[in-house]
Amino acid sequence: MKIKLYLYFVAITFVGINVQKARAQGTTPDGRDGRQGNTITTAVPFLLINPDARSGAMGEVGGAISPDVNATHFNPAKLAFVKDPYGFGLSYSPWLQRLVPDINLAYLNGFYRIDDRNVLGSSLRYFSLGNIQFVDVNQVAQGEANPNELAFDVSYARTFGENFSLGTAIRYIYSNLTAGQTFSDQQTQPGTAFAADVSAFYTKDGELFGKKATNSFGLDISNIGTKMSYSDGGPRYFLPTNLRIGGSSTIHADDYNDFSFSLDLNKLLVPTDPIRDIDGTIIAGKDPNRSVPAGIFGSFSDAPGGSKEELQEVSISTGLEYWYNQQFAIRAGYFYENPNKGNRQYITLGLGLKYNIVNLDFSYILANQQTSPLANTLRFSLLFNFADASKVVR
Repeated sequence: MKIKLYLYFVAITFVGINVQKARAQGTTPDGRDGRQGNTITTAVPFLLINPDARSGAMGEVGGAISPDVNATHFNPAKLAFVKDPYGFGLSYSPWLQRLVPDINLAYLNGFYRIDDRNVLGSSLRYFSLGNIQFVDVNQVAQGEANPNELAFDVSYARTFGENFSLGTAIRYIYSNLTAGQTFSDQQTQPGTAFAADVSAFYTKDGELFGKKATNSFGLDISNIGTKMSYSDGGPRYFLPTNLRIGGSSTIHADDYNDFSFSLDLNKLLVPTDPIRDIDGTIIAGKDPNRSVPAGIFGSFSDAPGGSKEELQEVSISTGLEYWYNQQFAIRAGYFYENPNKGNRQYITLGLGLKYNIVNLDFSYILANQQTSPLANTLRFSLLFNFADASKVVR
């Protein structure tokens, strides 16, 4: 077994794609109709897993939906518009249960309003890959371990005027996938990295279809940071730097009924694998061995399939939310990813309940049982928001 064991975890923990990739050519057979795919590989893809059950029920939207404590994951700038002075949340999801029974994601986060314009937030994300049996190239057992990854971040948001805010987050990332095993005479070690997010949020009350409405727009670039390696002198992987652009409109039909419609677009800002010949020479695309800034700016024009493939790298999230009296919510959504870029396509459903300071959210992924490892995935979130009449958002 080689250090490229990490690529196995990438596939299993996030996308669930076919791990027998023809890496020399930078392509992947789809396995069903002969299509050639070119999924983007990064380190620590668990950072892209949405922990929030509310968003998870709305097709994974989050860039511009109404702010709550889980804004720390999607768009830290939204924290500046959370009305309560402080709060915290807990989220949990058994992940990819159809593939491995003991993978799970836990998420703890909170925020504190310093004054009417400035808000601090923080979160801790823990991803456990369950119990793994390591074997060498001859399939001889090398022991068992419980690979895990975590990320801890601190975020800050500030309003500028009544409708606009900016936010940022600083993140420490730890990834222990190999438990110090030696593969092909290489001693492995946990990978570590630092990253930052930058974000913006705009919201304004107005009218839509003759009713009072709140329209919001959000932009977030997350996980801008150092590359990660799992051995001294070994390959260094890009972090999953991601661009999220979102829009959301909430129609306040009357004093009891609110309807929200939201859309998010996401694109990874990391190099796309080129196509190589049998000797490893690049015949289409660009060399992915470049700096982080070059990888980010070059990610818009480096796909071997040109602009058509660049567009395929944009995933689409759409979500609907209905609130009755701000106490009971029904949600639905749809997530689409191009078949050549991971092929995650599924419907999401969920419910929300609010009583006093407590929000309880639940979501469910409705996907093809035969082809999607995400089918039947459940997510749960418990939020606590503490009101204080002496502190309000201007």
